[in-house]
Amino acid sequence: MKTSPLVSPLSSDQLYRTSELSELAPEFKSTKNLTPLNEIVGQERAQQAVEFAMSMKEKGYNIYAIGRNGLGKRTMVLRYLNRHEPDGHGHTLYDWCYVINFDEARTPKVLKLPAGTGMELKKDIEKLMVRLVKALPLAFDNEMYYSRAEKLKGLLAQKQESALQGLTKEANESSISLTITPQGSYELVAMNGEEPYTEETFAKLSKKDQTRLETAITSLESKLRVIVRQFTVWEEEYSDKQLKHDEQVAQDVLSHLTEKLQEKYSSLPAVKSYLTAMHKDIIDNLDLFLEENEEQLALSYASLDKKMPRRYQINVLVSQDTEKMPIIVEETPNYHTIFGYIENATFKGTIFSDFSLIRPGSLHKANGGVLLIDAIKVLEQPYVWDGLKRALRSRKLSLSSLEREVSLSGTISLDPEAIPLDIKIILFGDNQTYQLLQHYDPEFSELFRVTADFEDVMPRTQKSEVQYAQFISSIIHGNKMLHCDRSAIKRIIEFSSRQADDQNKLSLHSADIANLLRESDYCARAGKANMIRASHVEQALHNHELRVCRLKDKVMQSFVNGTTLINTDSRAIGQVNALSVLATSDHQFGAPNRITATTAYGEGKVFDIERKVDLGGSLHSKGVMILSAYLASILGQTAKIPLTTHLTFEQSYGGVDGDSASLAELCAMVSAFSQQPIRQDIAITGSMNQFGEAQPIGGVNEKIEGFFDVCVIKGRKATQGVIIPQSNVQNLMLRKDIVEAVKKGKFNIWAIEHVTQAIELLMGLPCGMTAKGSRKSTSYPENSVFGMAQARLEKLRKENPRVTK
Repeated sequence: MKTSPLVSPLSSDQLYRTSELSELAPEFKSTKNLTPLNEIVGQERAQQAVEFAMSMKEKGYNIYAIGRNGLGKRTMVLRYLNRHEPDGHGHTLYDWCYVINFDEARTPKVLKLPAGTGMELKKDIEKLMVRLVKALPLAFDNEMYYSRAEKLKGLLAQKQESALQGLTKEANESSISLTITPQGSYELVAMNGEEPYTEETFAKLSKKDQTRLETAITSLESKLRVIVRQFTVWEEEYSDKQLKHDEQVAQDVLSHLTEKLQEKYSSLPAVKSYLTAMHKDIIDNLDLFLEENEEQLALSYASLDKKMPRRYQINVLVSQDTEKMPIIVEETPNYHTIFGYIENATFKGTIFSDFSLIRPGSLHKANGGVLLIDAIKVLEQPYVWDGLKRALRSRKLSLSSLEREVSLSGTISLDPEAIPLDIKIILFGDNQTYQLLQHYDPEFSELFRVTADFEDVMPRTQKSEVQYAQFISSIIHGNKMLHCDRSAIKRIIEFSSRQADDQNKLSLHSADIANLLRESDYCARAGKANMIRASHVEQALHNHELRVCRLKDKVMQSFVNGTTLINTDSRAIGQVNALSVLATSDHQFGAPNRITATTAYGEGKVFDIERKVDLGGSLHSKGVMILSAYLASILGQTAKIPLTTHLTFEQSYGGVDGDSASLAELCAMVSAFSQQPIRQDIAITGSMNQFGEAQPIGGVNEKIEGFFDVCVIKGRKATQGVIIPQSNVQNLMLRKDIVEAVKKGKFNIWAIEHVTQAIELLMGLPCGMTAKGSRKSTSYPENSVFGMAQARLEKLRKENPRVTK
């Protein structure tokens, strides 16, 4: 005996929630009249986390921002940071410069300067060098300098001549001449009148005369050596006096040119100390300014645009032009871009490096502010994560070459002084990456103590719809699009609810909304419209669907040509139309699947064919085990079920997972047990627990739409429809054509709370239980589905008593 089902179909009003914008005043006819939001809507929790972290100055309060791509994490953080300056927390910004260490060139020194001072100092030093390059050679190229130098040289020559005169007179008295050779050495020669003795004439002298001359020459040579040694002392004294004279000349020039610089930077001890050291070094290296041989100076001036020695330039690593907090977004976080690097230069075959070739990284540029980087990109690059943690732990930025980090060689390189690091780092990543870091890196939770968890959805209320309209306005203003009228705003809000899979939620995936607005803007402009209207939004959605629905069209074609077997207008035993969702990277859609159950004499086991052939996932297997437990609880309380059931998805050649087909599978099994046919014009989706209660599933909109499309292909009938769990009603945001069909009574959607309601709908008979599956005894009415199944099982038990043991 057939009875009318206990469940009534849903009304069309329950299938789609339209946007009214009732709290938006009527004068706001478009986004042109709406004030754009300065913050991302619906992310108050994440924004509070960012505000808290930015207020904490202690080490370790860095931020990990959790959320999938497209939620507007970076946009929200950047808007907040640009709006909130850290001045109230005693925050001071600095310029950072590297200069040569005049005592040890391998270890360049850091100059910490007030913001905006670095470039000014660099220009001042460059001007000083330009003036010195001209002034110093002029100071050493004038009559006064030459006169003083000649005077010193004359005094030396006079002293030398005076010392030689006495020796010359003494030599003459002994008939010996003191002469200077062409090589510049002194020579004592015995004289024979006006001519020196030759070997022959000297040999003709008496032994006594020879001895006298030789003795005199030996004595004079001894005295000459003393005088020559004295010459060396006098020449050194002359050199010292000349050097002091040169230094004094240079000092006069330097003091005159650097006096104003010393006064200008008198309040900066570091700069004063550097200027003093530079002053001394210039005195010690005057040849850099006075040398006329350009080849010798080429390396000192190599690779510089300005005519000045490299050692005296200022390498401004970071210059803060204003008092605005630096906010750096690093798109390609590798070792060099994060930590900086030291370049090598080649000049005429010579490779060299110095402090002027140190280049900044993102940490340098963001020092005193905030650095935003993608967590996955950081973890993909070798050595970056370890280096980042090291810098945050020590609060110092040590610039060491990656080559030295990974090499065992002792290559000579620079070892610059470390820069104090005061920075907040914001990592953007998904929840999986966050969990991995928490689990495998014990330092992570110490260094990133604040989690900014971004929401995927927000509650949909009349007030939040107005906020969302303002959010849409901000995207339009920011991208200079055509404005949306009220109808377009409403349609976008409804699209957002569909994206959130909930009538009472709005999606916060701002990238989807921005893309829809761009495509709607394109459609409006293509149609020569002056404003985006609902029709343009619909056109944009339709165009997007066409671009991504190739797989859907292919699947639907299989229903058209009969490749995929499906019935939508008859009845069959042990056969039910279930619903599944197929997905590509950018699109998902629903399609019906036929599930069949067959029974044979056995011991009550349920064979999940999908699992047996490794096509079923663990969640699907769990669903089968749950429905098996429920079936045993209603039909096998007093004795074993003497049937073995084989359950499968027909024409399924890929993997099957999820438990959203467990309601359909149970109905197929109950049909096979009771031998009662199931309506094929109804499809069912939903999971169940061990008590038979219907549980919500995902993709309910796509599943309903998939079955509706197949019904259109196979032939529409007013009796067709879909059974869904009651808890999924709030997720319904169906296509307009389905809503219209339900409104006209040409399609049905039933929402159930218990599997027994589905059985009654599908088989047209009472289940045998009271509402929601409760019962008073283990016996069921004979004309009920469970009663028929129970009668069949009892008959089998009597015929085969061994199976009950």
